[in-house]
Amino acid sequence: MTKAKNVHEYIARQRAAIAGNPECGTSHYNLAVALLGLKQYDEAEKELKEAIYCSPNLAEAYVQLGGICLQQGDLDGCMAYNQQAIKTRAGFAEGWGNIGFVHLQKGEVDDAIQALRKAITFNGNFLQAYATLANAYLMKGLIDESIEANLKVLALEPGFAVAHNNLAIAYLEQSKHDQAIDHFDKAVELGYKVAPEMLKEVEPYRDKAD
Repeated sequence: MTKAKNVHEYIARQRAAIAGNPECGTSHYNLAVALLGLKQYDEAEKELKEAIYCSPNLAEAYVQLGGICLQQGDLDGCMAYNQQAIKTRAGFAEGWGNIGFVHLQKGEVDDAIQALRKAITFNGNFLQAYATLANAYLMKGLIDESIEANLKVLALEPGFAVAHNNLAIAYLEQSKHDQAIDHFDKAVELGYKVAPEMLKEVEPYRDKAD
């Protein structure tokens, strides 16, 4: 089959596939993802639930439903769907990563760290999980661990501005001002809005470096 020319043609094809085989969970899921791309959340949610009804082990559908909850500000709903995702597939890194993110949003740092460690165990290249884990370590005061996680992020994606910012903050905690300045500057260069008080804190050391 030739590739769809645009999202609307793709959606039409998925609807046709569902009309021919209403019990195909994958078609319902594919349609839902396309609808999410158009921000048609209500219809996407309906299709995701239909996908799960047809294919109860479709962990990705639970994660997408969690994403809709998150978009609506429903952290508990997001948590519940992602817990269902990892119940369906224990080694599903994305589910663990999202659980860690929600724990962190709720201020449950220890639980966040535990979930995020599982996420990167199941996927050693899970950039977003490393970034969230680095932030959790920073909140916990585990500076060396935060630096290590941020460096892993930058090894995977050198232009990840948030990691440069968080790495700079971690180096500042260790009074490593030159490294902090380098990474704050890189974050700014990449378009990240570094907190003015952070830049002010390193400014005297910038003069010394000169």
